[in-house]
Amino acid sequence: MFFQRKGKLRKSFNEQLIESLEKNKNEWMRQKEIVNRCVEPSAEVLYHLKLAEAKYLFLIREAKKRKVTLLR
Repeated sequence: MFFQRKGKLRKSFNEQLIESLEKNKNEWMRQKEIVNRCVEPSAEVLYHLKLAEAKYLFLIREAKKRKVTLLR
């Protein structure tokens, strides 16, 4: 009875993780494109690129630890 909820919660959190992964990947790619288009990117732009990359890589590690796949 109590353990049925655990599976639903895990599925819900895994779906949220997948959505966050997609969103952060798009943000990281957008920041990379901004840096690539800049002749001389400022420190703030580079900071945002590194931040977006770190967030995305953290979520990738979390997905691997949870063994989440993107099968839809």
